[in-house]
Amino acid sequence: MSRPLKILQLTTFYPPYNIGGSGMYVYRLAHTLGEAGHQVDVIHCIDSYRFVHGAEPESGYASHPNVHLHGLQSGYGLLSPLLSHQTGRPFLKQKAIEEIVQRNPPDVIHFHNISLFGPEILRLKPHAGPVVKLYTSHDHWLYCPTMTLWKFNSRLCEKPECLRCTLISKRPPQLWRYTNLIEECAKEVDLFVAPSRFTASMHASRGFSQPVKYLPLVIEPEPAAANSVRPHARPYFLFVGRLELVKGLQTLIAVWDKVPDADLLVVGTGRYEGTLRGMAAANPRIRFLDKRSPAEIAPLLDHCLACVVPSIYYETSPTVVIEAFARKVPVIARDLGGLTELLSDSGGGILYRSDDELLAALSRLAGSPALREELGGSGYRLYTQRWSRKAQLEFYFDALRETAMRKYGFIPWEREREGASEISSGQ
Repeated sequence: MSRPLKILQLTTFYPPYNIGGSGMYVYRLAHTLGEAGHQVDVIHCIDSYRFVHGAEPESGYASHPNVHLHGLQSGYGLLSPLLSHQTGRPFLKQKAIEEIVQRNPPDVIHFHNISLFGPEILRLKPHAGPVVKLYTSHDHWLYCPTMTLWKFNSRLCEKPECLRCTLISKRPPQLWRYTNLIEECAKEVDLFVAPSRFTASMHASRGFSQPVKYLPLVIEPEPAAANSVRPHARPYFLFVGRLELVKGLQTLIAVWDKVPDADLLVVGTGRYEGTLRGMAAANPRIRFLDKRSPAEIAPLLDHCLACVVPSIYYETSPTVVIEAFARKVPVIARDLGGLTELLSDSGGGILYRSDDELLAALSRLAGSPALREELGGSGYRLYTQRWSRKAQLEFYFDALRETAMRKYGFIPWEREREGASEISSGQ
């Protein structure tokens, strides 16, 4: 039995200063590890949240006593993330990060979204003592400046034309991407992992220099309420996600007049929200519910006919699909990227490629409680095997042990316990 580990999670965004699913994943992983008795430090960047989002977050998130947060704020405000974005180096954050690491040297450093720290942060390590360094690739940032493989802001990327794509997408070019900075910094990481086999293979096909291993996400759903109150009187399908072009909500709005006797509830906010609300204004069966907390989303999932994921870009492994599986809710998703893998592996929903196939799937699930139960049950079975807390802790620590053995020839945190036992027994 090894001692509790000291684990450092490093991510640009973390709740409530969060944008997208990766921050929620880090939050759940940190709490899962904390509840298992490990000491977790989380470094995130409040300056970066303000740089991207502008307004302050509306609500807070509970924090476990074993999880210690370090929200970085510099005296230079928005200049800090802008400088990191342009140079690939965490110049104005470096000193604060180093002080946290050296004050309490971790056994594990786990990198997540480092987009506004820059690849140079991958060199981070304590001055003394062994450390295992892990990177979870939640998106395509390591080889795509826009992070999404969404080319020219209009289509899937079939081959790199990064500078032109960056300019068309109205993002400032990152000159460091045309050096070997990522390749050199990546050598400092012991294990790269991705939340789907699809994402792992994309790294290889796009020329990323390090091997990437598949490691499922930690998804701990909100507990089911004994008497969950139905949040909407009419039958409804549910969309949960950022209101951005690539998430594909516009494709649902375009066909919803043809969906009989079912509403569409939309949870989320984003830059494309005004356009989407305008598109849906004439249809009273489409309702926007703004941003909701996980606890507020739970009853919406519990009572929906299905969760619909119409993304038009390469999703890695969207957490809303796994949350639906955890609640025995079927999923209708576009046959693309990581979505194909999730539904094919689980049998927990229906994949579609065209509007006609989407409408057929919506009609089938709306008209058949038995089919909804069958698909929901299939998704739940794979959830328990792959994404539940028990399964995830086993996957996570198996990966750490294997990596430590490969790096050191032994597992540092287990050797310490063995040494202490020998001393206490007089050996």
